[in-house]
Amino acid sequence: MGTAAAPTFDTEALRRGIERQDASALLALYADDAEIRMIDRRTQPSHPMVMHGRSSISEMLTDVYGRDMTHTLEQVVVDGDHLAFMESCRYPDGTRVLATSMADLRDGRIVDQTSIQAWDEG
Repeated sequence: MGTAAAPTFDTEALRRGIERQDASALLALYADDAEIRMIDRRTQPSHPMVMHGRSSISEMLTDVYGRDMTHTLEQVVVDGDHLAFMESCRYPDGTRVLATSMADLRDGRIVDQTSIQAWDEG
């Protein structure tokens, strides 16, 4: 009797989705009941922006990856049911954004993610 291996997270799908700015491909990496907390210059740690469920997450991904900017996956690490990745973004005017995320995985999909963004100020 064999045991089925647990699904693993597809880091190459993450890279392709980010670097090709493919919101649909990225959405496929999230569980139906996933939640993302975003912390940045406008949404501080005590009041993060929270997106719950695929519909809310889809709206955010479509907005972010529909912008005129480049996205690069700088690093990604998967350790069991945990994921960490860093993304570098650049707007045409040179403004840079660095985002780092930590996430929990279930059945190879993201279920809980916290992301922190740092923007060039000036």
